[in-house]
Amino acid sequence: MKHSNGEYHSNFIMQAGILAIAGIVVRIIGLLYRAPLTAVIGDEGNGYYSFAYNIYTNILLISSYSIPSAISKIMSQRLALKEYRNAQRIFRCALVYVTIVGGIAATFAYVAAGMLVVDNAVPVLRIFAPTILLSGFLGVFRGFFQAHRSMVPTSISQILEQIINAGVSIGAALLFIRMAGGIDIDETTKAVRGASGSAIGTGSGVLIALLFVGGVYLYNRSKIMARYAADKTTDIESYGNIAKDILLIVTPFILSTFIYNCSTAINQTIYAKTMLTRLSQSQVSMQYGIYSGKAVVLRNVPVALASAMSSAIIPTIAGAWALKDYKDARRKVGRAIKVTMLVAIPCVFGFLFLARPIVNLLFPQRSSLVMASRLLMALSVTIIFYCISTITNGVLQSIGQVHKPVTHAAIALVAQSAVLWILLSQTRMGIYAIVIADIVFALLVCILNAISLRKTMKYQQESVDTYLLPAICSLFMGGLARLIYNLIYMVSDSNIISLAVAVGVAVVFYMITVVQSGAISEEEMTNTARGAAIYNRLKRMHLVTDDERFKIIKRIDRMRSARKSDRRSARGRDTDPDGESD
Repeated sequence: MKHSNGEYHSNFIMQAGILAIAGIVVRIIGLLYRAPLTAVIGDEGNGYYSFAYNIYTNILLISSYSIPSAISKIMSQRLALKEYRNAQRIFRCALVYVTIVGGIAATFAYVAAGMLVVDNAVPVLRIFAPTILLSGFLGVFRGFFQAHRSMVPTSISQILEQIINAGVSIGAALLFIRMAGGIDIDETTKAVRGASGSAIGTGSGVLIALLFVGGVYLYNRSKIMARYAADKTTDIESYGNIAKDILLIVTPFILSTFIYNCSTAINQTIYAKTMLTRLSQSQVSMQYGIYSGKAVVLRNVPVALASAMSSAIIPTIAGAWALKDYKDARRKVGRAIKVTMLVAIPCVFGFLFLARPIVNLLFPQRSSLVMASRLLMALSVTIIFYCISTITNGVLQSIGQVHKPVTHAAIALVAQSAVLWILLSQTRMGIYAIVIADIVFALLVCILNAISLRKTMKYQQESVDTYLLPAICSLFMGGLARLIYNLIYMVSDSNIISLAVAVGVAVVFYMITVVQSGAISEEEMTNTARGAAIYNRLKRMHLVTDDERFKIIKRIDRMRSARKSDRRSARGRDTDPDGESD
C-alpha cells in the first residue's frame, strides 16, 4: 500500500502530534503543581513519594502499563485486515485479563509494601495499591482507541488525569498534614503525611480518566457494534486462542517495558541501601527527592514526545508490516525519529545553558537550587537517548521482534546496575552516580536497538539532518539564550522576565536556523498544518531564504549518500526483509 506525503502525515504524524501535545501539556501541568506540592511536603516528602511511586510504577508495568501498546498492536493488525469482530473479542479478553492480573498486583502492592520500600514510604505505597487495578482498565480503553487511530480520547483523558492529580494531590497533602497536627508536627511526620496525601491525587486522576474514556466508548458503542455486526469475516477466533495471543504478545511487551523502566526502582534501591550506611533516612530521602522530584521531572518533559510518537508508531507500522509494505514502514520510522530529534536536541542544549534559571523558576527552594540545577544539566544528555530508545522499542515491538527490547533492556540493566554499585561503593559521587548509571542504560539500549533495526528492517537512520544540523543549531541557540538571559537579568533583576525573553528568542532563532541549514525542508514543513503557516510567515519576514551557502553540510552529505547508495546497489543489498527490492 503506497501513501502520499499528505496521507502519511495525516495518518501518522498528526496522531502522534495529538499525543505529543497532550503529553507535553501533562508534563507542564506536572511541573506547575510540583512547586506548590514541594512547598507543602518538602524535599524529604518528595523522596518518600518517589520511593513509593517508583515501586508502584514497576508493579503497574508488570500488571497493566503495557496494555495500551499491546492491545493497540494486536487490534490494529485485525483492523488492517478488516476483521472487526475479532478485534472486539480481543477488547473483551483484555478487560478480563486486567481484572485478574490487576487485582493480584494491587493486592501484592498493599501486602508486601513493608518489604519493597523504606519504612516511611510504606503508607504511601499502600495508598497507591488500588490505583493499579483502575489503571489496567484505563489502559485497555486507551489501547482500543489507539488501535482505531483515534488519539483524541487518550489525549484528553491524560490531561484530565493530570489536572485532577494536581488539584487533589495538593489538597489531600494539606489535609493529611492538618489532620496530623499541622505546623506543630516534626518535619519527617509532615513529609510522610504529605506524601501519603499526594498519592491520593494519583488514584483520583486515574479514576476520572477511566470514567471519561469509558463514557466515550459507551457514547460510540452503537456505531462500533454496527460496524462489527456488518463484518463478513468467517474465521472467527475463539476466546481461548485470543487469550493465548494476548499472553504471548502482552508478556514480551510487559517484560520489555518492565525491564526498560525498572532501572529506576533498582537504582533507588541500590542507592538507598548503600547510602543509608552513611546518611540518615531523611537525608537519603531528601537527596533522592531533589533528583527524582525536580531534575527527572524536568527531563521527562521532552521525553513525552517520544512516548507519544512510540504510541502512534506501533499501530501504523504494525499495519504496514502486516501488509508487507516495508518501504512505508521504514519511511515512518525515519520520520518519527527525525521529528522527535528536532524537538529533543534543542531541549538538551536549553537545559545545559539555562538549567539554573529554569529550576529557580519552578522550584525556588534555595537549599536545593544548586544540586537540582547540576543534576538537570547532567541528565539533559539522556533526553536524546531515552527518546531514541523509546521509539525504537516501539518499532521493534510493532514488527514482531518483541523479544529484542527485552534482551537489550536486560543487558543494559545489568551493566548500569554494576556501574552504579561501583560508583556508590568506591567513590563519593552520591546522587550523581545515579545520573551516570542512567546515561549508561539509555545509551546501551539505543545502540542495541539500532543494531537490531539494521538487521531486521534493513534500516539505518540518516544522521546529518536528524542529528548533526539540529545539534549545531541548538548549540548556537543555547549560547544566544544564555547571553540574552544575562543581559536582561542585569537590567531587570527578574528571573522570570529574563527567562521568558531568552526562551522566546531562542525558539525563533532555532526555527530559522534549522530551516535555513536544510535540516528540515520546505516540503516537510508545509506538509503539516501549522508548519506551512510558520514557514510562510518566516519567508514573508525574509528570515529564511533558498541560499545554498548555508547548506554546505547537507550538500556534502547528499554526495556521500549517493556514493553509498551506488555501492549498496552494486552489491544488491537494497532489498526488503522478504527478499523483494525497494
